[in-house]
Parts: sequence; structure tokens; C-alpha cells
Amino acid sequence: MEEPLVERVAHGAVTILTMRFAPYNLIGPRLTTAIAFHLEEARRSGARAVIIRSGLRHFSAGAEIEMLDGMVKSGGESSLGFDPAGFLESLEAFPLPIVASVHGVCVGGGLELALACDYVVAAESSRLGSVEVTLGLHPLMGAVQRYAQRVGALRAKELAMLGRRYDAATLERWGLINLVVASEQLEAATLSVAEELANGPTAAHAATKRLVQIAVNEGVAAADRAMADVQRGIWSTADVATGLKSYLASGPGVARFEGH
Repeated sequence: MEEPLVERVAHGAVTILTMRFAPYNLIGPRLTTAIAFHLEEARRSGARAVIIRSGLRHFSAGAEIEMLDGMVKSGGESSLGFDPAGFLESLEAFPLPIVASVHGVCVGGGLELALACDYVVAAESSRLGSVEVTLGLHPLMGAVQRYAQRVGALRAKELAMLGRRYDAATLERWGLINLVVASEQLEAATLSVAEELANGPTAAHAATKRLVQIAVNEGVAAADRAMADVQRGIWSTADVATGLKSYLASGPGVARFEGH
């Protein structure tokens, strides 16, 4: 039996998606369609956080060359209707927190996938970068503008134009990823972060993601204007009632949220 491109396993309130698109989890219509399907299934099944990881030697070695070749022949049209930027936007708009767990090589579209997640944990031995320039290209899924947004124009141009692979500690220092851990601690550290997010107020997390998206795309003033509408659904959740009751009874930090 052919192994699935993405394996989905529930671990309590966390769903773990493990990419197994041999040999290198190359990004293209096949893998991204599988990821999108399993994300939606995780949401429907009641998950409250998701981990995206690799079950292969590397997280991802970039994009499918056949897809890029097809785009060259078609003058840049995406293969099979694949919308690279739209895929990243769908991850950023997904209502649950997504944690990327990175090991080995994470370059090109693989790095763009990781950076579309809400939290990135990387093994200290991993190597990350945008290497599209070696093919006469630049990042195709929206990394250029996201680099500029997160680490500034100079670093964005360095990342996209030099095509280097960076150690995880450097990108953590720049603020591009969240956490670097020893390779043997990657699985446990990732799960710990995901469980902390899953144990939080799910509706509030979704609202946070939405406001961040508005702020980075449209500015702080636009986010301010959207706040009341984005936050409206939070007030009727059981989690708010639980949080306030717990605070009054025992002080902050001990509420047990159910994600409702």
C-alpha cells in the first residue's frame, strides 16, 4: 500500500500532521492539497492546535522541480491551478494555532511553509534558507514580502538574493523563527508548545491570528477598526466565563479552558 503524503495523528487536543512525501517533502499541488485536507479534518475533529512536521530526513528541500518547469513553459502560470500565495494565506487564516517542527534541511517553499505557521520550533542542527536564486528565481510563495515584514528590508533582500542556508540560531536571533532546541529535544519541545496553545482559549487564539493578519497586511489602524467585530464572538464563549470565574476564585493562570 502506498504511504500517504501526510499522516494525521491525534495526541489529545493536538493533531500532529507528519509529511511523508518522499524523498524530500517537495512543495507543490500534491503535498499542499494533502496538508490543507488534513488541517480541515483536524479542525472538524475538535483539535485545538496542530503540529506540522516531517517524518523524513529533512523538513522540506523546496518545490517540485516538475511544477517549476511547467511554470517556465507556461510563462509563470501555476501548475494544476496551484496558488502558492493563496496556500500560505490559508494557513495564516486557519482558526487554530499551527506549530512547525523543523529538522534537517528546510529551504525554498519548505521554509515558506514553516513561516506561514504561528510558531516555529527548529532543531539546532537544521539549516534554513531561500535558495530559489540558484534556479534563477526568487521565493514564489510570498516569502519576500513576509521577510520584509518580519525582519526588515535589508535582511529580506539578503535572504532572497544570496540564497544562503542559515543555522537556526541565526534566524531565531533575527526574529524569523521562535525557538531553537537540541535535536533530541525537538519532538518534546514542539509538543509542549502545541499543548500549551491547545490548552488556551481557542476562540481568543483565532481572534489573535485574525488581528495579526489584519495588522500586518493593512496596518494597525485597520486592526483597531476591526477589533470589535473580531472580538465579538469571544464574549459568549464558555472559556471567558471559566477564565473570569477562575481569576476571581484563585487568581490568574490556573483556569482550565475547554475551547468552547
